[in-house]
Amino acid sequence: MRILRLSWIFLALILAAILVSIAGCSVQAQDNPPRPIEEISDNEVNAIAKQLYCPVCENIPLDVCPTQACAEWRELIRLRISEGWSADRIKEYFAQQYGERVLAAPPARGLNWLVYIIPPLIILGGVYVLYRAFNSWKSPTPQTTDSTSTAEPAPGQDDYASRLEEELKKLES
Repeated sequence: MRILRLSWIFLALILAAILVSIAGCSVQAQDNPPRPIEEISDNEVNAIAKQLYCPVCENIPLDVCPTQACAEWRELIRLRISEGWSADRIKEYFAQQYGERVLAAPPARGLNWLVYIIPPLIILGGVYVLYRAFNSWKSPTPQTTDSTSTAEPAPGQDDYASRLEEELKKLES
């Protein structure tokens, strides 16, 4: 019965994680209307640029990279936004041009999907282990009595001392 209850809790946690991940997804239109390049703000450009890494510099997001090449790539992003490209399409373009290493978040295909699966599984496993540990700490441990030992603890003597004496008597015999 306890295992059935734990499996329902585990299933509920998985469903909650799926719902949270679905709710966090943003919905974007497939075809954005073209806009004049002057209307594109730096915030719009940087929102996409921070999801990309500089192909020239190592481990520097495109939105903060000070090189001339990165400035040109930010202008390319601005141009693509003005042409109506979506953020996903722009990131896909950069990944095709410079490889998937320019993406801040690896795509969920091939072995990269493990990056998205393993951490939640480890967290759920840790929660399960903690749950089991807390339950085992709460439940009392059954005391076994030895029928060969007839020694009664003296008044005022604690339980630990009496168990120690019993163990010593077992070792002597």
